[in-house]
Amino acid sequence: MAGATHVALIRGINVGGRRPVPMARLREALEERGYAGVRTYIQSGNVLLGAPRRAPATVATAVERALAEEFDVDTVVVALTADALRTAVHDAPEGFGEAPDTFHSDVAFLRPGVSSADALAAFGIREGVDTAWAGEGAVYFQRLSAERTKSRMSKVVGTPMYADMTIRSWTTTLALVAMLDDATD
Repeated sequence: MAGATHVALIRGINVGGRRPVPMARLREALEERGYAGVRTYIQSGNVLLGAPRRAPATVATAVERALAEEFDVDTVVVALTADALRTAVHDAPEGFGEAPDTFHSDVAFLRPGVSSADALAAFGIREGVDTAWAGEGAVYFQRLSAERTKSRMSKVVGTPMYADMTIRSWTTTLALVAMLDDATD
């Protein structure tokens, strides 16, 4: 196989000692379940894997099941095709993520079928601090770095909509696309 066909984004593992999941063992567990070329990026739940002809929802369910069975971890997994991740980067708002010294930029990736307009509404926006845009299967969120403690981005965590998303920094999102592109060269 030429490279990863899917990206699985796992929420809230290996954060502050909570929900520990060793990445080497996770890779093994997914390969044992028939996924090829499993690779991870940093310890916070970013998995690239080969799953030709499998729908993203099927991949997400399989990763969630592996987490529960192997590590006793119950959490949200949003899976998307490699092409969908590339499209999310390509379709980002103009200038998004281009001023990292001025803005903290993140992307909330949504489970299939979740309306990005509805997800956007779940985020708190503080005028002059926060800016957000709805995209295809994603919400782009940017906050002024100097005012980030005043940001309302974290408001989404307390909403029912949070069960259908996971958030990645723009830096991590770009790194995952770079890993996908490196694998296809």
